Amino acid sequence: MSAPGTEADVIVVGAGLAGLVATAELAQAGKKVLLVEQEPAASLGGQAWWSFGGLFLVDTPEQRRMGVKDSLDLARQDWFGSAGFDREEDHWPRGWAEAYLDFAAGEKRAWLREKGVGFFPVVGWAERGGYTALEHGNSVPRFHIVWGTGPGILEPFIRAVRAGVQAGLVSALHRHRVDALIVEAGSVVGVRGTRLAASSAPRGVASSRDAVGDFDLRASAVIVTSGGIGGNHDLVRAQWPERMGEPPEHLLSGVPAHVDGRMLGIAEQGGARLINGDRMWHYPEGITNWDPVWAAHGIRILPGPSSLWLDATGARLPAPLFPGFDTLGTLEHILKTGYEHSWFVLTQKIIEKEFALSGSEQNPDLTGKDLRLLAQRVSPGAPGPVEAFKQKGVDFVVADTLFELMAGMQKLSPDIPLDFARIEQEIVARDRQLDNDFAKDAQINAIRQARHYRGDKLIRVATPHKLLDPQNGPLIAVKLHILTRKSLGGIETDLSARALGWNGRPVPGLFAAGEASGFGGGGMHGYRSLEGTFLGGCLFSGRTAGRAVAAAL
Repeated sequence: MSAPGTEADVIVVGAGLAGLVATAELAQAGKKVLLVEQEPAASLGGQAWWSFGGLFLVDTPEQRRMGVKDSLDLARQDWFGSAGFDREEDHWPRGWAEAYLDFAAGEKRAWLREKGVGFFPVVGWAERGGYTALEHGNSVPRFHIVWGTGPGILEPFIRAVRAGVQAGLVSALHRHRVDALIVEAGSVVGVRGTRLAASSAPRGVASSRDAVGDFDLRASAVIVTSGGIGGNHDLVRAQWPERMGEPPEHLLSGVPAHVDGRMLGIAEQGGARLINGDRMWHYPEGITNWDPVWAAHGIRILPGPSSLWLDATGARLPAPLFPGFDTLGTLEHILKTGYEHSWFVLTQKIIEKEFALSGSEQNPDLTGKDLRLLAQRVSPGAPGPVEAFKQKGVDFVVADTLFELMAGMQKLSPDIPLDFARIEQEIVARDRQLDNDFAKDAQINAIRQARHYRGDKLIRVATPHKLLDPQNGPLIAVKLHILTRKSLGGIETDLSARALGWNGRPVPGLFAAGEASGFGGGGMHGYRSLEGTFLGGCLFSGRTAGRAVAAAL
């Protein structure tokens, strides 16, 4: 997917989802594009390829078939209750949030369907919140899983870009690392950088940084779609928000090493303003990948609500910090304990129905569109990838008795004493709450309430049961680590994706989209995400940038 060229109408920096969408839009408008990417062609699509493929959509046929009543007003209430916009620089993020909600409740689904993107019929319920109606969380299920997961989302845009290459409109320049924006008379007129040696590194594996030359490219506009900082742990720690305490010493990476935030600094040097760098989205349910692709490779557990969540010493997390309810609230609580890991305690019945793993490669049935394999999700036993982690993962303990389980947990964390008596007390007390059809335990009530939703009862939430009943065993404990993932801040942009400078005015010739722009405006999520909004934000901001630049030229 390469072709020569040093001049074009537009340069797009970064061949992830946002960059591909912007390039596709520009090619469709007949513009000539240089798509510049430091990684080899094997990594085309960036982080999106590895994703589970969830999209935030509002008031869809899939929701209605599941008995869900949703609306733009309800989605807006949930979004702004979660975002918590409270800064002067939130002007454009607020505007992008409004525009994105209109998109998610309007043409987003039809636009994707026209491109051949389909959806799994059961809508997931992410970030359930558990607070009041005006606080964080999704009031209803909105997490629509793409049939084909991340690769399924990428496919129509990769196809469109390849058609642009064939038509002579797109030149895809892999192994071209941008080192600077070319600025003349206050306008961005191109990029310069280093040509890197050809690399046969497979997707996700770190490629070499051996230089073989340099380059100088010119265009009427540059769109930065280079991603965030999740693979650069030093930068994550440097930007760690004070409100969440000291940054963790130990982190797992939910993204490849090339997601290093380097281009953000380059954009800033070229005149762009970076905002909301302390807003980020990392997961407390990370597990060490037993078959890693990149350094410190972690996988996120997508949990149902039934596992008992304990801190590093064995104390139960407070309500409503249950699995799948409040990602950042839980992360903040865990770090305030003085430790960086926590535990799930569950049963075989729970792992079979409630454990999913984030990532296209961890869901071969959905990614491969394999109906026969998909049918196994409602059969006895855990899904194959989950069972593999249970058997081979270093963070899993399986035991027939509670004492054996706790001994195994202590072995995994020998330097942090577990309070065995406290753990047993918590589990026994929790199990007593199931002697009646009603209870005071907030988590038990949340599990029962979740099963009123058809999708949860069908494939997502196990029938409430006692953890210590041997019929539900064996018992399982999972050591959970903090997993890096997304930057919620970035390059400040107006509603046309024009990058803004410190004076609040557009930097002539410079645009931004995707995670590099905080998914729009420099942070359309505010402090928290409702999930399914990262891929969607790349789609929307990439489309906006491509169309805006095409119209301006």
